[in-house]
Amino acid sequence: MSVITPRPPTAQRPREATARRMGFRQRMGRWDVKVSPYLYISPFFILFAVVGAFPLLYTAFVSVHEWNLLGGQGEFVGLTNYRDVFAQPTFLKAIGNTFSIFALSSVPQVIAALALAAVLNANLRAKTFWRMGVLLPFIVAPVAVGLIFGRLFADDSGLVNALLTQVGLEPLGWHSDRLTSHIAIATMVNFRWTGYNTLIFLAAMQAVPQELYEAAIIDGAGRLRQFFSVTVPQLRPTIIFVIITATIGGLQIFDEPRLFDDQGLGGPSRNWMTVAMYMYDVGWGNQKNFGRAAAIAWLLFLIIIVVALVNFLVSRRIATSDSPRGAARLLARRSGDAGRTPAADATRPTTASKET
Repeated sequence: MSVITPRPPTAQRPREATARRMGFRQRMGRWDVKVSPYLYISPFFILFAVVGAFPLLYTAFVSVHEWNLLGGQGEFVGLTNYRDVFAQPTFLKAIGNTFSIFALSSVPQVIAALALAAVLNANLRAKTFWRMGVLLPFIVAPVAVGLIFGRLFADDSGLVNALLTQVGLEPLGWHSDRLTSHIAIATMVNFRWTGYNTLIFLAAMQAVPQELYEAAIIDGAGRLRQFFSVTVPQLRPTIIFVIITATIGGLQIFDEPRLFDDQGLGGPSRNWMTVAMYMYDVGWGNQKNFGRAAAIAWLLFLIIIVVALVNFLVSRRIATSDSPRGAARLLARRSGDAGRTPAADATRPTTASKET
C-alpha cells in the first residue's frame, strides 16, 4: 500500500509569486498604454494653463472689479467697466482703425506671400539665397522698422512725398489723414510679415505630389493653370491657417502704429490708434484704470474669435473640397489612359455612334 505524500505548501509559493509578478506587469503595461500618451502631451497643457488660461481668467476677474493702477483692487462692479468702455467714442474709433489696418495689411499680405512662394518654388538659381532674403525683414526689430518707415512717410521731409513731388503729384499727409496713415502702417506690417508667410506657403507647395503637375502638363495646362487648378486647391489647409494667424495678429497690432510717430498715441486725432493701443492708454495712460483695460482685453478677445471663425468659414467655402478630388480624378484618368490599348480605344463606341 502506497502512501501519497501531500505537496508541501512551500512548493506553490514560487508559482504564486511569479503569477503575481506577471499580473502586476500586465496591469502596469495596460496603464502604460493608457496613461503614457497623456503624460507626453501634459507639458504643453501645463504650460498653457500657467501662461495662457490663468492670465485669461484673471483678466476676466479684473474686468468686473474697480481696479486702479495706484489704488489696487476695489469693489465688485459687474459689467460697469464694459458699459464705460462702450460709452467712450475713442474705443469705437479704435475698433474702426483696427479693422481698417487689418484689411489693408492682411489681404495683400496673403496674396503677395502666395505669389512669392510660387516664384521661389520654381527652378531658380541660388534658391537658398532668395529664400533667406524674403525672411530678412521678419528678423528686423519692430522698433527699427517703425523708425525707418516713420521717416519714409514723414509729411514734410519724407522720401515717399519727395518721390510723389518729383512725378508731379501732391504730397500726402501720412500723419494727418486717416486713410493714408492706415496705408503707411499696413505697408510696415506687410514688410515684416510677408516673407514669414511666404516660407509657410513654400513648405506646403513642396509637399504637393509631382504626379498632379505631370498629369496637368499632359492635359496641356500652362503654369498659370497649374497654379490655380493644382497648387491652390492643395494648399487649402495652409491658406486657412495663414488667414487665421493673420487675423489674430492683425487685430492685435500694436508695435507698428505705436512707433509711427514720436508720441505713440495714434496721432493728434487718434487717427491710427488701435484697440491694443487704446487698452494700453487706458491701463497705463491718463485713466490708469486696470478694470476698464481688462474689459477692453476681453472685448478684443471676443472680436478676434468671431472674426477668425468668419474667416475660417469663408475660406472653407471659397476653397471648395471638390478641387483636390478633381485633381485626384485627373490623375486616375491619366493612369487609366496609360493602361488602355489602341485596340480598346478603336472598339469603344463614340458619342456620335451612341446618339445615332
